[in-house]
Amino acid sequence: MTRELVNHELVEGYEFRHIRYERRPLLDAQRRPVEGLFNAWIWITNPKQYNSYTTDAVKEIILAFRSASMDRAVVCAVFTGEGDKAFCTGGNTKEYAEYYAGNPQEYRQYMRLFNDMVSGILSCDKPVINRVNGMRIGGGQEIGMACDFSVAADTARFGQAGPKHGSAPDGGSTDFLPLMVGMSAAMESGVLCEPWSAHKALRLGVINEVVPALKLDGKWIPNPMVVTDRWLDEFGNVVQGDFKQGSERDAAKESLARAESDLSLLDEATERMCFKLALTMPDCTIKTIESLRKHKLQHWDRNRETNRAWLALNMMTEANAGFRAFNDGPKNQREVDFLALRRELAQGRPWTEELLREVSPQYQAVKGKA
Repeated sequence: MTRELVNHELVEGYEFRHIRYERRPLLDAQRRPVEGLFNAWIWITNPKQYNSYTTDAVKEIILAFRSASMDRAVVCAVFTGEGDKAFCTGGNTKEYAEYYAGNPQEYRQYMRLFNDMVSGILSCDKPVINRVNGMRIGGGQEIGMACDFSVAADTARFGQAGPKHGSAPDGGSTDFLPLMVGMSAAMESGVLCEPWSAHKALRLGVINEVVPALKLDGKWIPNPMVVTDRWLDEFGNVVQGDFKQGSERDAAKESLARAESDLSLLDEATERMCFKLALTMPDCTIKTIESLRKHKLQHWDRNRETNRAWLALNMMTEANAGFRAFNDGPKNQREVDFLALRRELAQGRPWTEELLREVSPQYQAVKGKA
């Protein structure tokens, strides 16, 4: 006698419109479908804006992880983005600049959704693998670090953007980074906003595996922009994983321009990780993952609500300036004039629309031509 099972989804039969949710067969070691078992692939589908998430996308990501949790036949949840440029670069800056900037009460409601998205990843009843197909920056880094495992293309970049664009990485990075990389490296990433290559992220313990994603003349090549050999600089620092500079960087750009992107090895590595997880006891596995997640949750649960309140109020001041500058500024200058802003604030200048205009990249460009 077949027992009728109860459906525990929040919204049964929901049709995703702002992200993509796929139930893909679990593949064995020979890449053959395993009968009756699947993985839930959750895709951010905004490649033209580097897979930044809109408010509507955040709502659906929450539902997607809930669906993956409640699907009895799903082994793993795979979180990724469309294309080969970015997994996710955080919140949609156009939406931020045109709706949330200067509107803290609305951004506070948005941050309720964002917090629920991060909490949804951290409470998923299935192991969560981040398939990092490109940039994992800002809020993208935060939702990526909330995942349990990360497999990355070696063309991916990792880092924060908040202090450069009027925010703080308080959507998870200030909680997770010190746990993963230690305080000094966390300060470097969170404050200076200088991106790490996939190789450096692997060396620091942010991700689990890196695979090639470029072919040149039909052969796999490592990312030419990155130092892949391990060696020490004149001060004894390990530079493996650093981005190349000077003439080496120019030559690397030429190789990069001739190479073609191929994410097939990334897919294989992701599916291989899923199958490894399938070869474990399901309840023991998720209990182990939940116990390990507690270290992230200890910090996340303690800070997320006060961080949400501050991030909302910040929409009246620095975020108002920074997001508008990024959205409206010329392609080669998306940041405010930091020194002009600091000088004005040092004189006790209040945050007015006039101040926002004067430190904007558009104003500075016109001023420089005068």
